[in-house]
Amino acid sequence: MTSRREFLTHGVAVLAAATVPAAPVHAQAWPSRPIRIIVPLPPVGGSDYLARILAERLQPVLGQPLIVENRVGADGRIGIEHAARQAPDGHTILFITNTQVVQPALFAKLPYDIMLDFDPVSWVANLGIVLVVHSGVPAKSVKEFIELARARPGYVTFGTSGFGSPFQLGGELLKTMAGIKMLHVPYKGSGQVTAALLSGEVMSAFAPFHSAFLPHIQSGKLRALGMASPKRSPLLPEIPTIAEAGPLPGYALDSWFGVVVPAGTPKPIAEQLSSAIAAIVQDPALAKERLLPQGWEPVGSTPAELSAFMKAGIAKYAKIVKDAKITAE
Repeated sequence: MTSRREFLTHGVAVLAAATVPAAPVHAQAWPSRPIRIIVPLPPVGGSDYLARILAERLQPVLGQPLIVENRVGADGRIGIEHAARQAPDGHTILFITNTQVVQPALFAKLPYDIMLDFDPVSWVANLGIVLVVHSGVPAKSVKEFIELARARPGYVTFGTSGFGSPFQLGGELLKTMAGIKMLHVPYKGSGQVTAALLSGEVMSAFAPFHSAFLPHIQSGKLRALGMASPKRSPLLPEIPTIAEAGPLPGYALDSWFGVVVPAGTPKPIAEQLSSAIAAIVQDPALAKERLLPQGWEPVGSTPAELSAFMKAGIAKYAKIVKDAKITAE
């Protein structure tokens, strides 16, 4: 059986031997079969939505089908571990979120290292995070929300899509910076959080801000108090950021999505994927029709830019976890 080291050595030798006239041969060599896009989250949500858009748009570019494979469990860790074990031949792509740069601060024994077991490809898009409350909560602004939590320590509850998610850290960062106490209530996915908010089961939430929230906000069932993101959302530009409304200068979190491949994937393949993905998400028509209306801010980046962004995120979230004294459950 060919070892991973032998596989990589052979791949590098083939690439090194290639000459300019032989470039078409390399192009024919990859991809040689369908490409799997592993999404370590359920088939409803941001990662799945973006992955299916990329699968649809990449197929005519690469000349092979792209199959979205949802491998769920353990807040994404099962699917990521599976992806880390795949051959680094360009036929496996993994969708990640900023949850993956939070986890190293929470779990001492992850079965993979997100920076060592994968090579970055592209930072795909951002999705804003919003602080939203049930209509019955007596707080009409971020400032009033903080005052309520300060007056009644532990009374205010905030729901998130799971333990260790960026949405939990949005609440933890608010607690630390504002000097308040709130109770975190984790759910399994943003759909459950929305249902809990609408029923009044939970008072507030730090949630991904997309078009699904707009009808509830516009109807008055939910109230958006502030954006946890660094800037206001074009979907509701009148909603201030938490940083400006608190005011809490320096408060900022983002929900982002990116693509990586198993470590050792030939660099030309990663760069070709990166260029193709950037061209897709930066297409004005796609952005206008399918990304921006859903709350997505298209990015597209080089592998080096994604790598630097991930390293910065690991450092930022490690500090938030440490300051909030969060421990893995």
